[in-house]
Amino acid sequence: MRYSIVLITANQAEQILEQLYGIKGKAISLPGEIDFNFRIKIKNGEGYILKISRPDEEEDYLDFQQQLLQYISHNRKDLIAPKVIKDITGNTISEITDEHGNKRKIRLLSWISGRIWSTVNPQLDTLRYSLGEQCGLLTGALQGFDHPKVHREFVWDIAQSLWTKEYLHLFEGEEKDIISFFQNRFETVQDTYSILRKTVVHNDANDNNVIVSKDIIHPKVKAAIDYGDAIYTQVINDVAIACAYAIMNYNDPLEAALPILKGYHSSFSLGEDELKHLYLAISMRLVISVTKSAINKTQEPDNEYLLISEKSAWEVLKKWKNISEEYAYYSFRDACGYSAHPNKKIFTSWIENNTCSLSSLFPTVQKNDVHLLDLSVSSKWVGHQQEFNDLELFQFKINRLQKENPNKIIAGGYLEPRALYTSNSYDKIGNSGRESRAIHLGVDFWLPANTPVHTLLDGEVVTAFNHTGDKNYGGLIILKHEEESIVFYTLYGHLTVDSVMQKQHGDIIKKGECIGYLGDSTQNGNWAPHLHFQIMHSMLDYTVDFPGVAYYNQLEVWRGMCPDPNSLFKLKTLNPKNDTANKELISYRKKHLGKSLSLQYKVPIKMVRGSGQYLIDQYGKKYLDTVNNVAHVGHENYAVVKAGQEQMALINTNSRYLHDNINELAKELIETLPPELNVLHFVNSGSEANELAIRMVKAATDEGDIIASEIGYHGNANMCIDISSYKFDGNGGNGAPEHTQIFPLPDGYRGKYRGKNTGTQYALEIQKCIDIIHKKGRGVGAFIIEPIISCGGQIELPDGFLPKAYQYTRAAGGLCISDEVQVGCGRVGKTFWGFQMYNVVPDIVTIGKPLGNGHPLAAVACTQEVADKFANGMEYFNTFGGNPVSSIIGAEVIRTVKRDKLQLHALEIGEFLKKELKKLAIKYPIIGDVRGQGLFLGFELVDDNMNPLAEQTDYLANRIKDHGILMSIDGPDHNVLKIKPPMVFNKENAEELIFYLDKVFAEDYMQSDKKYII
Repeated sequence: MRYSIVLITANQAEQILEQLYGIKGKAISLPGEIDFNFRIKIKNGEGYILKISRPDEEEDYLDFQQQLLQYISHNRKDLIAPKVIKDITGNTISEITDEHGNKRKIRLLSWISGRIWSTVNPQLDTLRYSLGEQCGLLTGALQGFDHPKVHREFVWDIAQSLWTKEYLHLFEGEEKDIISFFQNRFETVQDTYSILRKTVVHNDANDNNVIVSKDIIHPKVKAAIDYGDAIYTQVINDVAIACAYAIMNYNDPLEAALPILKGYHSSFSLGEDELKHLYLAISMRLVISVTKSAINKTQEPDNEYLLISEKSAWEVLKKWKNISEEYAYYSFRDACGYSAHPNKKIFTSWIENNTCSLSSLFPTVQKNDVHLLDLSVSSKWVGHQQEFNDLELFQFKINRLQKENPNKIIAGGYLEPRALYTSNSYDKIGNSGRESRAIHLGVDFWLPANTPVHTLLDGEVVTAFNHTGDKNYGGLIILKHEEESIVFYTLYGHLTVDSVMQKQHGDIIKKGECIGYLGDSTQNGNWAPHLHFQIMHSMLDYTVDFPGVAYYNQLEVWRGMCPDPNSLFKLKTLNPKNDTANKELISYRKKHLGKSLSLQYKVPIKMVRGSGQYLIDQYGKKYLDTVNNVAHVGHENYAVVKAGQEQMALINTNSRYLHDNINELAKELIETLPPELNVLHFVNSGSEANELAIRMVKAATDEGDIIASEIGYHGNANMCIDISSYKFDGNGGNGAPEHTQIFPLPDGYRGKYRGKNTGTQYALEIQKCIDIIHKKGRGVGAFIIEPIISCGGQIELPDGFLPKAYQYTRAAGGLCISDEVQVGCGRVGKTFWGFQMYNVVPDIVTIGKPLGNGHPLAAVACTQEVADKFANGMEYFNTFGGNPVSSIIGAEVIRTVKRDKLQLHALEIGEFLKKELKKLAIKYPIIGDVRGQGLFLGFELVDDNMNPLAEQTDYLANRIKDHGILMSIDGPDHNVLKIKPPMVFNKENAEELIFYLDKVFAEDYMQSDKKYII
């Protein structure tokens, strides 16, 4: 029967509703495979859902659904489920005859308010957990229910899914192979699958049958609806269905499934035998879905509902096939609180009674103790990444460490998070941004090349392979062991290729037999010589190699699969060190550090290493840094670090002694400045620089009044706080001091004067401040401003403003100060210094810690006239300002900017990023303004009336951190996101930032300017 003949319109639904139930309401069509479903809206009520069957639908089938709902209502009053509404004659199922003479069954159920799962964004772990939890509660509520129809033949029952084999001909190529693979696998497990626990389950928690609460920040699943697919089947099938739909559109569907499983298990306990079949049950539900879509393309091509999940289902199936079924099982076990590997208990029992010595592994070495070597991401011994990759240097350090510990083997590394794996093969894009395989699964023994390695136990060779490539194993042997009916494996990596290739798959190796020799860097994957020794309960699907490092978010599963090798040796000195937990660090800070010292983000991060444009936490997770402009030429820039280390090893003293370095730094800086600014004073911070600048003003003008911008920030010293509106007009401040005159923030977007041509108006505000000072009988000391006002929200100065402001100030006898602490040294791209963008030359320029790449170094540049007046007899001496270490670091920073053309780089990347941000602003009107220059940008979030959206700004900064990107907030209304990364931030980084900004802006909370309780 053609779909157009059976179709029921919304108008028809409204008439049926009034005729049978005496209810007037507005009908809105909803998706449905069998029934025609309508949302009924009524005044002053939640409303209903009207369900109209197809012609000649079995009444028994509908009766079963009604009885099931009544059963839930009676047994679990706390569980939210649709309530059955009787018609005006008291029937739970009504009947009509449509215009074509077809009999149609009618049911009315209570409406459950909320949002359909498919409309919710984002669907985070907590939401998926609540989905599993709700489905488990529903399964519990259905215990004991029975009806003839729950035992029917049903194509959507996973237990009956092998019917899909009849339609394999509808597919071809890769898709046919995938479906056939899962069908064949499912067929082979029927003996164990068929005897799994069964009950009546909902069987259809798809993305259009799940209702989610209206809470946009912390949503939870309220209920499942549409019970038409309920059936008596294996419990695990219900879990599989909830997973199958909720893991669509994720890069890692297995990771996405685990919270659902945890939630289900929390409310309806699942057995280990059931978990073994979950992977295939999920597969077969997806196979049913794509097969039904293929069939329905010919039967009802105009029924879009039948095709809704096809594309996403195929994407999941393709990813799912690439996941090891065995690994998935271990992950499911871990999620439910079982040991990841089922043999853990018996293996632990066996290994407690069996001990091996190191001298058995390395008989020629004859040492039975170790010196623990820390190669973790936070290791100071490792030093700089570039030094680790210098194999000669690394080997020298190993040799020296060995000499210091002559009776011990240098060893360590089990479950150590490392930042040593630089190959792209160690990275992937997960569900929350970039992830790196960094958790080391074995123990490394650092010994000379050609050291013989002997087996600890009888074993069979399952892998003898030359694993070529940078940072791979090189020569690799894996042995299979059977001890007291326990099967496990040992892995020996980084051997010579010759010794490995002498072994064949299936060779029997006796305990104590030499199995190979440690390879040098030409044979072992480009490492210093060492043995990577690892124990595994399983080979998973690997045949020639096996992972030696894992992703942090999979740590517990891999821990369960790869026991600590030290369980064989039982050496206290080989036990991994325990790091201080973040909670303990936070607790100590709160107790002993200054109460005003804040932490970034709602969930603070512990950073232990920097690398270029990345910061790395203690677990090896990399965060793309768009915040820390102080690390000007990149976190831990090797040339800068090396320059500082080398000089620190010689001498570090004050500038009263002659030294070349201070002159070198001065020359590098003067080369970048206008000829008028040719005298330098070196200090330790931007605050000191601005404090010194104010002293110079007072000495040069004999005046103390300073004109500064609203929301300006110039440092944390007393004199700096006195001219920083950002501080004295903020929390804890007491307003402007007597000798500070504040003019309005020169913001052409949301400031006092708005539009493109506001420069003259804002400049006149400077003149007003001058007039106020004169009325008090005093003269003007100076006018100070940042070329782009940072704390004000990355405010670019309006055209024409700065030249006129300088003109008015100088006409009144005052000096002009350009605070370049944040924007200087090439960051703005167009020019080396910010003031140069406006074609002015200040009297004084202050420069901050970016000059030292974070090292405590800053400077003040001024004219000869100012310098001469400042030299009034009172000596200016700064103990460490311009010391040899700071000076050589600063000189190397400036050289790096010049040598690596970072100013041009900032211009090009900044322009690209700004263009992409403006495209986002068109797509998301919440972005009100995009501004800034080079790699000093900002964008402001506002509603339709240009009111600031601070909550959304905070949400964005915290959410994008979840994707591995760091952003910061500023502006007087805390609604500006700042982008001021290290200058090595590249186009790929910019594209990544835009991708995840787009992703977060599309989330529900960012799509509304309403305020929700968090």
